[in-house]
Amino acid sequence: MKKISAIGKLQAQFGFGSDQYAIVVSISKQKLYFLKGEKVIQRYSVSTSKYGTGNKEGSNKTPFGMHCISNKIGKNAEIGSIFKSCRNTRKIAKIGADIEKDLITTRILKLRGLEKGVNKGKGIDSYERCIYIHGTAEEHLIGRPASHGCIRMRNGDIIELFALVPGGTLVKIVRR
Repeated sequence: MKKISAIGKLQAQFGFGSDQYAIVVSISKQKLYFLKGEKVIQRYSVSTSKYGTGNKEGSNKTPFGMHCISNKIGKNAEIGSIFKSCRNTRKIAKIGADIEKDLITTRILKLRGLEKGVNKGKGIDSYERCIYIHGTAEEHLIGRPASHGCIRMRNGDIIELFALVPGGTLVKIVRR
């Protein structure tokens, strides 16, 4: 199994152990790696922000740094279910359609920033900015930047990851 360079930082900064789960999101590769210890258990193509990276509130950019999964939302929701303000609207998105809105579908892994001055604090807080890992109606855009700040996944992939990942799991968003 491939070793991810961010693991050393997880271990040093947060005491990440070989029996723990973590997620590393690579902005440059548009990939999400689900890990147990230093082993990649699963890898997924994702879509990060079409506006680039950054932490400022209102920027619609994907933030860097260490986060954790603070909430898991949507267990047992129907595939394509549309969420608004973390609530299931009971409407179903047409998957594969080009749409103007950045729909949040199927499942939500809500992120909380852990690094003060990077993704935690006034005007830059990932939790307050509602940065999520979530499904999308625009699955055809996965693999290239297209979101409004969140990390988009294919609906089948977010269902799988949602079932695998425990709440509180560390999530490191890195450039490479």
